[in-house]
Amino acid sequence: MNLLTIPTPLRPYTEGQKDVLVEGETVGMILKDLAKRYPNLYQHLFDKNGDLRPYVNIFINQEDIRTHDGENTIVTEGDRLMIVPSIAGGLRLE
Repeated sequence: MNLLTIPTPLRPYTEGQKDVLVEGETVGMILKDLAKRYPNLYQHLFDKNGDLRPYVNIFINQEDIRTHDGENTIVTEGDRLMIVPSIAGGLRLE
């Protein structure tokens, strides 16, 4: 089993949990299982086609899964996963 850290804005969909125990061989399997356990979370992670939303950043052991195999990144026992929301906005200075 592994721990997946849930960001504050998504915690209402995981019954307020900061860390959730997850199982799966790949990041994608873990996220699908998480969304199955917490159905209201699904729309925040996946689009209508079931693809991970582009603004959902997943890190495994502090490395972005996009630098590995994306959702197909293999997860081993003891890996630490985090959902990190994208932050946008701000003031453009000229």
